Amino acid sequence: MDYNDQIKNRVKRIEGQLRGILRMMEEDKDCKEVITQLSAARTAIDRTIGVVVSTNLIKCVKDAETKGQSSEELVKEAVNLLVKSR
Repeated sequence: MDYNDQIKNRVKRIEGQLRGILRMMEEDKDCKEVITQLSAARTAIDRTIGVVVSTNLIKCVKDAETKGQSSEELVKEAVNLLVKSR
């Protein structure tokens, strides 16, 4: 799969969030602030997983259609990946 710059930038932003959270912990910031930032990072990761799976699914379905194959199994696999990531 080709991971475009938009997806890579999402991961870089998440990486920055995680570094910020670690810095907050090292500075003994309030628990509520740390949890809020952890939750935001988790949400960003979940959304990135969705983008990666959906982008890959679109490409795989197009490839399957080009080859005359059924895309039903690909869709099931994508759904399973999303379910497992939760």
